[in-house]
Amino acid sequence: MCGGSGTRLWPASRPVRPKQFVPLTGERSSFQDTVLRVLGLDCAARPLIVAGVAHRDVILSQLAEIGVEADLLLEPEARDSAAAMAAAAVWIKDRDPEGVAVVVSADHDVPDAVAFRASVNQAVAGARAGRIVTLGVRPTSPSNAYGYIRPSSGEGVQAVLAFVEKPDVATAEIYLSEGYLWNSGNFVVAASVLAAELEAHAPEVLAAARTGLAGAETYGVVQVLGDGFRKAPKISIDYAVMEKTDRASVLPVAFDWSDVGAWDAVLDASPRDVEGNAAFGDVLLIDTANSVVRASSGRRIAAIGVSDLAIVADGDDILVCDLAHSQTVKKAVDQFKIRGSVRSAFTTLAEAQAWYDRWLKTSALPLWWSLGADHERGGFIEALSVIGEPRPAPRRGRVQGRQVFVYTTAGEMGWAGPWKQAAQYGLDYAFRHFQRPDGLFRCLVSVDGAPLDDRAAVYDQAFALLGMAMLHQAGGGGGRDLVAEARRTRAGLESMRYEKGGFRETDDHPFQSNCHMHVLEASLAWAEAGDTTWNELADEIAELSLSTFIDSKGGFLREFFDADWNPAPGDDGRRVEPGHQFEWAWLLARWGKLRGREDAMFVARRLFEHGKRGVDARGVACNALWDDLTVWETESRLWPQTEYLKAALILGEEVDALAAANGLKLYLQTPVSGVWYDKLRADGTFVDEPAPASSFYHIICAVQELTNHQLSQG
Repeated sequence: MCGGSGTRLWPASRPVRPKQFVPLTGERSSFQDTVLRVLGLDCAARPLIVAGVAHRDVILSQLAEIGVEADLLLEPEARDSAAAMAAAAVWIKDRDPEGVAVVVSADHDVPDAVAFRASVNQAVAGARAGRIVTLGVRPTSPSNAYGYIRPSSGEGVQAVLAFVEKPDVATAEIYLSEGYLWNSGNFVVAASVLAAELEAHAPEVLAAARTGLAGAETYGVVQVLGDGFRKAPKISIDYAVMEKTDRASVLPVAFDWSDVGAWDAVLDASPRDVEGNAAFGDVLLIDTANSVVRASSGRRIAAIGVSDLAIVADGDDILVCDLAHSQTVKKAVDQFKIRGSVRSAFTTLAEAQAWYDRWLKTSALPLWWSLGADHERGGFIEALSVIGEPRPAPRRGRVQGRQVFVYTTAGEMGWAGPWKQAAQYGLDYAFRHFQRPDGLFRCLVSVDGAPLDDRAAVYDQAFALLGMAMLHQAGGGGGRDLVAEARRTRAGLESMRYEKGGFRETDDHPFQSNCHMHVLEASLAWAEAGDTTWNELADEIAELSLSTFIDSKGGFLREFFDADWNPAPGDDGRRVEPGHQFEWAWLLARWGKLRGREDAMFVARRLFEHGKRGVDARGVACNALWDDLTVWETESRLWPQTEYLKAALILGEEVDALAAANGLKLYLQTPVSGVWYDKLRADGTFVDEPAPASSFYHIICAVQELTNHQLSQG
């Protein structure tokens, strides 16, 4: 079982990366150690892992690291241990009516795996006799961090006389003297027995588990429980069954055990230096004793003249805590939640959609219209700082077209703000300062609107066309005939045709797939706006992608080519960007659905799978892969995260969509709501730089796709 968020181990443990997946006391996570520990049991079957959908990728990644295959049951919503165990019991019973479940928590530390296995093998005999056996650990101290079990007497598997909650220290001392055991939360029970006891004592839990399994969607070794699972009462197995059944038994065990629930437990479970310290990362300790000091990658900590502390720096968050108050860390997390500054993970797409819609309409759109537009000189500016300060810089043509798209889309999505005014504002500025006499749009102007780079890039024409299409469809244009203007720009594009197919770009990579992608997007937008003369160009580029841009053997999209449309020489020709695999997958899926082209849908799904090769355990896609699909650039920009979300949604991959929604949210947790970080380093820290306006186009596309998906669900 991989549930729980481990809030007492903040900031290393977070909802998106809870403690069971964090290497806290060694090189492996407790999840990995737990999997390896149970594999050595007598007659051990392939592991079954019950977890939340948000943690699918980290589980599969960590299993791959230790070379273990397993089956996954993923919950659409956490409903506590009774529902998790119910689903597992039904799953096991359906495959092996005589099967015995050894139910262990993924976040426990058990250094002596041999002693653990010996105890579990003994408990299995009791389970085969119809008992529900829990492992009761003989206490080593009067701890108030654990619940307790009162056993009957003697050795071996025996009846439970009582379960008791976490006591105060004085009561714990009494329990210790009277032979009580720590409740480890590990169980050994025949699946059929557990199902029968759930039927007797918690039938609603069992019914929801069965409904969830009946409606589960299967993705290889992964099964995502259906929505019926959400109806399970949220209750622990102790309350649902163990305190009611006459089959409750306990096996006293003496091996070292900890649920590593707080920083003092981490210190106890970790290797220590001669002064009793456990240090992780780039740490310098001077005259320091009995402390756990942990620095995430890219951070440094010096601790001088202190003792009995937890000092933890992870990302932007720092904890300094007296180890005697380790159990109080959860209060700090709760206070941060009240203040809205903890990056909690979404558990459903509906929750994600509501959050993004609120962020978009109450923060981002008002902010970028009030501060991201230059109301004195006209047009949209290039960037805002992460605290919302305008950052003047020469202006690119593509930004104007993108912001026209953003605000027109905002109107389509029901934003009550001045969306048409903002969109028209950007379009007027683009025509006034960027359009050349030939109808094409130049690359760059100064802050005052003077031309700085008069070249016309294919990429920039695509976004001018996209903005025009959206505003025309919304009934805007400010008196301009946008259909005629768009055709004029398209006529100008014809001068940029390349004799061997497609268009020739004006930058350092004249033969590329990227600029064509946005021409396809703009062509589809104009066709949807009613001008069907654009269908021919859309079809031409879609076919070019299928025949040329996508590698015929590998099935992945390449970025750069030579003059014969073969892969470019050197590293350029080997570059494969996960973000563009997703973005092309989204576009080809749109085009394929419109044209009834199953081959395009097949290619879109294949591109999506290749893009996922660059997605890490956080649900974040890196910048680039090599053409053997190994990671090249570990830094992760914002825009690939939006494309991961869009592609997952259009292809119906809801598990991936939830992971992508959580990954993207990391970038939006800024000091002022409505802006974003652009570059995430591999160590989990963000590059300190302004939020580029150009990213808003990517974000609103993703939010619109998420909103449309939720509307389609009724």
